[in-house]
Amino acid sequence: MSLLRNLNRALTATTGLQVRRVATAVPPVAPRTPSAPAVKRPSPAYRCPDDLTLDRLLRRPVFLISPVRSGSTLLRMLLNSHSRLHSPHELHIRRLEVGYGTRLSERAMDALDLSRGDLEHLLWDRVMHRELTASGKNFIVEKTPGNAFAYRRIRDCWPDARFVFLLRHPAAIARSWHEADPEKRTAQEAAVDALRYMRAVDNARKGLTGGHTVRYEELTANPEGTLRGLCSFLGVDFEPSMLEYGERDGTRVTPQVQKGLGDWRDKIRSGSVQADRPLPTGDEIPEVLRPMCAAWGYTA
Repeated sequence: MSLLRNLNRALTATTGLQVRRVATAVPPVAPRTPSAPAVKRPSPAYRCPDDLTLDRLLRRPVFLISPVRSGSTLLRMLLNSHSRLHSPHELHIRRLEVGYGTRLSERAMDALDLSRGDLEHLLWDRVMHRELTASGKNFIVEKTPGNAFAYRRIRDCWPDARFVFLLRHPAAIARSWHEADPEKRTAQEAAVDALRYMRAVDNARKGLTGGHTVRYEELTANPEGTLRGLCSFLGVDFEPSMLEYGERDGTRVTPQVQKGLGDWRDKIRSGSVQADRPLPTGDEIPEVLRPMCAAWGYTA
C-alpha cells in the first residue's frame, strides 16, 4: 500500500480531506506573429578623405545612377566590353557594414581617427579596387540601382567619382518592374515602388554636379552615337566592339547571374542592342507617374 493511500486514510478519518496530485499545467502556446521588419541602421558619421593617396586605393570610379528596370544591365554590358572599362554585376556596396567586436577595438580605431563610417568606406574602396585590379582594366563602373539612395555618401567617399545618370520613360520602368515579378507586385504597386527609385535618381541629378545623362530610348535607337558621347565624358576612346558586347574571342557570352544582381532576360542574352518597345501612350501612364514624366521630359 502506497504512502499516499495511507496518508489519505488517516486524513479522511480525522479531517475528511484527501491529498490529490495536481496535473502539470501546460503553458499556452502563444500565437505566432509576423516578424517585425528589420530596423535599418542609420548611416554612421564619417569624414571626407583629406588625402586620397592615403585613404583610397580606387581612383575616379564611375557610378551609374538609375532606377530599377531602366536598362542599366544593358549599358553596363556595353561599357564592360570596352578595353579600359570594367563594369561588374551589381555590388551593393552600400549594404556592406562594419561593427566592433569589442569596446577595445572601437577605442583602437578611435585612436586612429577612424569612425565606423570611415572603416566602411575603406571596405567599400578595397572591394571595388580588388575587383578592378582583377580585371586588368583602368576604371570601374558600378551600377547598383540602390546607389541612388546613397549618392551623397558615395560622393563623399570618393570625391573624384564620376556619375552617369540613366533615365527611361517612367511608365515603361513601372511596366517592366511589374512584368519582372507580377506575382510579387501589381501594376499599381510596381508604379509606386519604382517611383521611389525615380525620385532618388532625380534628387541625385539635382545634388551632383558635372554628371552625364543617358536616356534608354536613345541608347537603343542610336547606340553608337550615345556611347560615343558617354565615352567622351569618361575620357576614353569609343570602341566599335562595344556594340556587340556578346562577342568575346569569337564566342557568344551567355552570362548566368543570381537574381538581384542584374537583368538577364533574352534581350540581354542576345549579345547586342535590341530595339525598345513603343513608348507608353498617354492613357497608359499611371496618374502617380505623370509628374515624373513631365520632370524628365516624357510628355505625351
